[in-house]
Amino acid sequence: MYNMDSHIHSRYSPDSKSKLEDIIRRAKERNIDIIAISDHNTVEGSKLARELTKNDDEILVIPSIEISSINGHILGFGCEENIKRDLPADETIDLIHSQGGLAIIPHPYCFYRHGLLCKEDYKNLKIDAIETKNARFIAGYCNSKAKKLSENEKLPGLGASDAHYYKFVGDCYSKIDCEKDIDSVFNAIKKDKIEVLGKGTSNIKLSTYLFNYKILKNTD
Repeated sequence: MYNMDSHIHSRYSPDSKSKLEDIIRRAKERNIDIIAISDHNTVEGSKLARELTKNDDEILVIPSIEISSINGHILGFGCEENIKRDLPADETIDLIHSQGGLAIIPHPYCFYRHGLLCKEDYKNLKIDAIETKNARFIAGYCNSKAKKLSENEKLPGLGASDAHYYKFVGDCYSKIDCEKDIDSVFNAIKKDKIEVLGKGTSNIKLSTYLFNYKILKNTD
């Protein structure tokens, strides 16, 4: 059993300033064994994180990207190449699968964060999993609705921090029954051999970060 945080943003996302080295160190501090740098519309951070950890037995980095489809956000878990943004969701998912990746829907019912299932019926899409516990929700009902869908439709559910600041890595995570390699992680997700754990990021800490980040952006 390993702990996995499958949705983390680095400075290669336009809304994060977190250095990869800080993310990796924080993951180790919080006993997270598997991470994915899922930056917005780029695999650059993910590739560099894999390079930084290629000789590190403590942590496994899964290739990943968060893609902005015209219908909402989709994680290309396992994707090593960029996927064009602003395509229809079904086309985006097909491109993820063509790279051998899994299409995971982050914050699926959060309309103000481009939740895909606010606009799309999951039955029309070849979704592999959804986030049922995303640490950055202010409104808990979004997580609850995702969890209900996962349970009712036997759709694998994941926990993730969606950290845009490295100190929030591991706030939510998945305990996954697998070996420490990519194929085993994928098989465990498909078989729903996952326990979702953790709690939401503190609203006070999140608000403080967002305020400070706005100041930093305005002074760049």
